[in-house]
Amino acid sequence: MGDLKLTLACGPYDRTESLRTGLIKPEGIDLTYIPIQSPPEIFSRMIDLKSFDASEMSLSAYLQMRAEGNTEFIAIPVFPSRVFRHGFIFVRDTIRKPKDLEGRRVGVPEYWQTAAVWIRGILMHEYDVDIRAIRWREGGVDIPLSQEEYASRKEMTGYRPEMLPEGQCLNDQLAAGNLDAVIGARKPASVDKTIGLARLFPNYREIEKEYFVRTGIFPIMHTIVIRSEIYRRHPWVAESLYKAFLESKRICLKQMHFTGTIKYTLPWLFADLEEVDDTFGGDPWPYGFTENRHVLETFGQYLKEQDFVGPSLNVSEYFAPLSGITQ
Repeated sequence: MGDLKLTLACGPYDRTESLRTGLIKPEGIDLTYIPIQSPPEIFSRMIDLKSFDASEMSLSAYLQMRAEGNTEFIAIPVFPSRVFRHGFIFVRDTIRKPKDLEGRRVGVPEYWQTAAVWIRGILMHEYDVDIRAIRWREGGVDIPLSQEEYASRKEMTGYRPEMLPEGQCLNDQLAAGNLDAVIGARKPASVDKTIGLARLFPNYREIEKEYFVRTGIFPIMHTIVIRSEIYRRHPWVAESLYKAFLESKRICLKQMHFTGTIKYTLPWLFADLEEVDDTFGGDPWPYGFTENRHVLETFGQYLKEQDFVGPSLNVSEYFAPLSGITQ
């Protein structure tokens, strides 16, 4: 009997490159790695069509699905995307400090997206911002939502921020002064081109480093999920994939630290690596539930506070158990 054939859709990351090229082969699995640059495309194809056997998945979307009783997927504690979010609050110059956001019109591409949940949680807990006093607006970042997307969001239940007028996007509304700020996962194109637009925290790298040292939180954006029907038939798949992701990351970090030549187009790569190693203790991208419990539980708390899930959410229940495997 041959190896189990599985498809995996994930971004083309350096930390997963050895899986993509086949240098690392998960035990017992004949893996086809499908590199897709756009995370929303991966998520929608997996959620709507079950197009893959395993895939990268929005942490917010996954936890909300599980909290609602949807068990179509089971996650493994691999987190291919992590991003600090202080640097993704873009404001007009009338906003001088976080509290100034209260009562203002703030745009977000998707109110429920992981990046937006993290940013609102950080504003609330780090800067005492009343996020319910903000007048939220939702729309595409640089391109208006399609008619299909617009109609679909209009039909969603639960709390929904006011939609931008059809044919409008956050970027244009921010530049025109119809929005006071935009948060999310992407920088609007007008920020670098329009006088009076900037980041709320210009020194965001310094602030984010202090935030991590103090809290231990490097925000998780995405996890890896397996279709539950596959996991039920072959539970060992979770451990095989997890071990393969670990080994791929180990190879990535080893290659990145090779000083014979610079692997990436970053002139001060080695100086950055020294700072990263000093700050993160050698591994800025830890996998495993125990290693990330605090970060995951903090995000779960933010989901509860922002009314996406009920008070009974327990993130530990939504990750496949892995026996005897450590970082």
